[in-house]
Amino acid sequence: MPLLFLNERSWATACDHTRADAAMAGFVDVVRAVAKADPAETSLVSEDGLTSLEIAKDYPIAKWIGAGPKNHARWLRLRALQNRSPVRSVYPAPDADGHLEYRHEGEKVLGLGAAHFMDGIAVSLPVAPDWETASVRLERGELVELEDESLEFEHTTVDVRHASALRHVDEHRLWLRASRLAGAATGRQVWERRADLYPHLQFLPRTENHLAALDPSWVVPARNCLERLEAAVARWDPRARHEPEWQTKVTPESRTRREACRFTDLDGERRLFELHARFTPGMGRIYFRLVPEERAIRLAHIGSKIRPDL
Repeated sequence: MPLLFLNERSWATACDHTRADAAMAGFVDVVRAVAKADPAETSLVSEDGLTSLEIAKDYPIAKWIGAGPKNHARWLRLRALQNRSPVRSVYPAPDADGHLEYRHEGEKVLGLGAAHFMDGIAVSLPVAPDWETASVRLERGELVELEDESLEFEHTTVDVRHASALRHVDEHRLWLRASRLAGAATGRQVWERRADLYPHLQFLPRTENHLAALDPSWVVPARNCLERLEAAVARWDPRARHEPEWQTKVTPESRTRREACRFTDLDGERRLFELHARFTPGMGRIYFRLVPEERAIRLAHIGSKIRPDL
């Protein structure tokens, strides 16, 4: 079940109580609609506990709850879901986000950024035009390793799933269904479901141990990287292009490291698997080679950066 991340920037805004009440009614409907398939296992993740939030300026949630029986009934529906806080409590490792920073229109955002990092969905109070959309664009800064092994922040834009109205939930129905059926929370689960999750990716047998032993902080980033590789290869026409149009950074290995990227292929031949994609935190790498005759790529290594002496 996907995690729901509360967009803190949509709370404590300067709107009147009537509008705040209407926004909360819509918010509860959206959250329950997303969680409908499995409410007992669904978590609403927020930086602060729900009871400490302000719906609007000087309008704490406790005051909203006590404003009438309808509000109290909505609160009980919301409280039926697990509330987890702070945001970092759901990360696979305590420092898993230390390499990332997300901003929206220049302002740092926790819930929206976490929804992207954890492959979840962000939910907002419908109080401003920025949140009247099924996808929110963010600026993402990521600490990456360059070819000379120095580190720098790389800045990109990303889109995060988002809902503030029931029509937005409808736009995410296919993803919600797929995530419930095929979500993989561990490296072992990624391996076991690889054929369904990544039909255009072929895995050498040696990668089973790589995934089974994958550090918990790498499961979601590695899975996301695999998803981007799968999406690129699915659109690839080898007759028209030598390589897919990658949706993540893919480069060949440096000349001094290439020989360390030779592995025994499925037919017993030693071949070069020097193309690699990156995932963080740290120096996560996925090494592979193109298999154009099968419109596929074949993966040989998933884990830390390959060293020539390994």
